[in-house]
Amino acid sequence: MKNLIIRLEEEKDYRAVEELTREAFWNVYKPGADEHYFVHKMRNHPDFIPELAFVLEKDGKIIGNIMYTKAWIEDENGERKEILSFGPLCVAPEYQRQKLGKMLIEHSFDVARKMGYDVNINFGNPGNYVSRGFVSCKKKNISFVTPGNFPTALLVCELVPNALDGRKWMYIPSTAADCCEDTAAVELFDKTFMPKEKKWMPSQEEFYIYSHSSVVR
Repeated sequence: MKNLIIRLEEEKDYRAVEELTREAFWNVYKPGADEHYFVHKMRNHPDFIPELAFVLEKDGKIIGNIMYTKAWIEDENGERKEILSFGPLCVAPEYQRQKLGKMLIEHSFDVARKMGYDVNINFGNPGNYVSRGFVSCKKKNISFVTPGNFPTALLVCELVPNALDGRKWMYIPSTAADCCEDTAAVELFDKTFMPKEKKWMPSQEEFYIYSHSSVVR
């Protein structure tokens, strides 16, 4: 694909990125979406990393983006390690399945390494990420909420080989996404966009299964 540019997000891009996010996630994980509100609020959260907020342009139009927040893992002795978590990662529906998401991940990972980060953890559909070097959190001894709980959707990628040394860790995500729990605020923000129909899609059940199951062996 020609005429592609990856660059840092600028303030003038904010609304276009929010519209793209809404289109990319609408009805995917639930009827409607709240990821565009997450993006809107994330930029003012202390865990947001603007140096890793990239947009992908084609012929001057934004068709993809990726954003990051800080996250942490903590070992059994209370030692914390600052890591990364990206999301939302968006590609406009008409450009999906063309490896543009991979391009955004690889570009941002290269920058993240130069910033000193060596681990990224995400919640997501494993089918979207295992080909990008992500593995089950269980393989890296990283639990969530309680020791020994290894969610199927919690995926780990070492940006630097052997960055994790086999210790038992607990994942501590950013609170940036907590804003989406205010459903009234999400709905009010969504009314500033063109109306779209909310409906059930099979992908919602698929993600429910992944997000409510764990790897036990």
